[in-house]
Amino acid sequence: MALLLASCTPSALKPGEALPISIESRVIATLGGSPRLAEGVQFIGGLELSSDEPLFGAFSSIRFLDDARFVGVFDTGYWVEGRIERGPDGMLSGVSDARLAAMLDRDGRESASKYQVDAESLAIVDGAALVGFEQRHRVVAYTPLASLATARPSPALPLPFAVSRLRGNGGIEALVVSPADGPLAGAVVAISEKSVDEDGNNFAGILDGPLAGEFRVRPHDGFEITDGVFLPSGELVLLERRFSIASGVAMRLRRIDGASIRPGAIVDGQVIFEADNASEIDNMEGIDAVVADDGSTHLIAVSDDNHSILQRTVMLEFRLEP
Repeated sequence: MALLLASCTPSALKPGEALPISIESRVIATLGGSPRLAEGVQFIGGLELSSDEPLFGAFSSIRFLDDARFVGVFDTGYWVEGRIERGPDGMLSGVSDARLAAMLDRDGRESASKYQVDAESLAIVDGAALVGFEQRHRVVAYTPLASLATARPSPALPLPFAVSRLRGNGGIEALVVSPADGPLAGAVVAISEKSVDEDGNNFAGILDGPLAGEFRVRPHDGFEITDGVFLPSGELVLLERRFSIASGVAMRLRRIDGASIRPGAIVDGQVIFEADNASEIDNMEGIDAVVADDGSTHLIAVSDDNHSILQRTVMLEFRLEP
């Protein structure tokens, strides 16, 4: 195991403080391999990211505050903030203004136990950062969003399904904010990674709003849900991952009709992208969307390197035709 893990020498990062870090980038111009893209979906570039800071890595979710600034969570219990940079051609060229901060408990302390801070999902709502944790399953709201280094969590928010039905390492992997003008009226949607009912469907729920309640997501082909994002159109795009020793890692994007999400429903959708480890993908765990100047929607996905020398942190960008 020691041979597989990158150095994790403790940093000078103190609870309540943000640590500026430098992130190096290698441009990914082509995906390689034989990825399958639906009509209207285009890969437009990416980055392989690395840092001399040992705490960097283990991306679980990413959310953009505008078309450049982002907030993310690491499943090791850290916040990451930064800004994507673009070259003259508009393609991703790097990440700047990056900083890390420890996720604090209600007493302002940093947890020494990964069991307590296995952050897997993130949503930005009304000036708060909602975070979904697994192992000790819960969703909490951190405020203030403007100072995540000092932000404290709320008590656990109520969920529309029994927490006892969530698997230890397969809990809430997606927290997604629905469009305010859609049928869910801006409600937060939570979806589990591999916690399933007796029919094999993923537990999911609408946490608030006029249609609050449970629903299910139908999985396919051994892929597991790792994040999601609502498009301006109201459709939900799910990021999915599959791994096996025999075939390696694979990535999939699936688009679901947002109007189908309601209490009691079992939702499903069309695959719009799929690639395996012959392409420039990795352990893809986070995704969000930004709207470009031409009105097209861009999906930006990031991977969790698990602090392993065998994995990478990559950021991949896709364009959806308007």
